[in-house]
Amino acid sequence: MGNEDNVAVSLADLTKGEMVRLENGREIAIKENIRFGHKFAVRQIGKDQNIIKYGQIIGKALADIDVGELVHVNNVVSLRGGRKIEKL
Repeated sequence: MGNEDNVAVSLADLTKGEMVRLENGREIAIKENIRFGHKFAVRQIGKDQNIIKYGQIIGKALADIDVGELVHVNNVVSLRGGRKIEKL
């Protein structure tokens, strides 16, 4: 996790209320269940702010995201240029 990062990737399934220790020694409370491999906020992220993972901007917040909350398609728009898929 880089110094600029505002998200981290879960290396295990995390449970709401669980405390986790980040690489820098800081501890945060998990606000909702987060599955292995999913991102969660390690800093407060305001609406329209960049989502930064491994020092790279990967998206923009669609809403305010609190520390310990899941960071996923429900609250982030990706800037990684994936394919658009139309639902039928």
